Amino acid sequence: MSGHYRPAGSAGPDRVTITPASAGWTYSGLVVLDLGPGERREVSTGEAETLVLPLSGGCVVAVEGETFEVTGRRDVFAGPTDFVYLPREATAVLSSSAGATLALPSAVCTRRLAARYAPVSGVPVELRGAGRCSRQVNNFCTPEAFEADRLIACEVLTPGGNWSSYPPHKHDEAGEHESELEEIYYFQVAREGMGYQRVYASAAGPIDVLAEVRTDDVVLIPHGWHGPSMATPGYDLYYLNVMAGPGTERAWLISDDPRHTWVRETWAAETTDPRLPFGR
Repeated sequence: MSGHYRPAGSAGPDRVTITPASAGWTYSGLVVLDLGPGERREVSTGEAETLVLPLSGGCVVAVEGETFEVTGRRDVFAGPTDFVYLPREATAVLSSSAGATLALPSAVCTRRLAARYAPVSGVPVELRGAGRCSRQVNNFCTPEAFEADRLIACEVLTPGGNWSSYPPHKHDEAGEHESELEEIYYFQVAREGMGYQRVYASAAGPIDVLAEVRTDDVVLIPHGWHGPSMATPGYDLYYLNVMAGPGTERAWLISDDPRHTWVRETWAAETTDPRLPFGR
């Protein structure tokens, strides 16, 4: 799979460390780290705007003379969370009295925006698809929901037995209907289960991934059609999407694989999976 699939433990030194250099691209990055009870961690953002997003637990973020209390959540299936935005060229100190697992999605950028806190009440929660294509999207850092320079990020939660990132789609060409974006998929799977992720070639270049994914696995998508993301029966699937690209406009525009876009038409006759939303 040419390095596009990074199993848990292979992208260290933390639980996950993906930099633009290690991914072989220019913009998107992700760190997932654990903070023990009472532990403090200093983080420097360098050229990248960065979020502090709790996956489990809460934390305190001290940056540029301000201190932000982040409530966090029990786990990723408990609903969306509040978070903090860190500008490029900043140093922050992260701490947690009870311990936490934090995701730090990032994007190399040019503008330096202010550090700020984003409450959970401002996170739009969207239910997409229907029937076995039902999934939940927490649009916490999409262009319509939150201001950033280049970074686009969201969370997708798929009930066991359902498919998401479907129909397969891509965003590897700049144009009126599509953005050019590098994308990271970071996975967690409930009950120590597994899911599956597919990525295949587009006109932008060859790529061939069919990976069994488990908690802390990562799939890198520099180009290509991606989907479906398959949640196996009995195991709910979570993934964090981190995207950024060279476009002058921060936009998330996709194209469906035309061979499969007809699937969307079938949703009109189906209802949303009653297991959604998570964290009710």
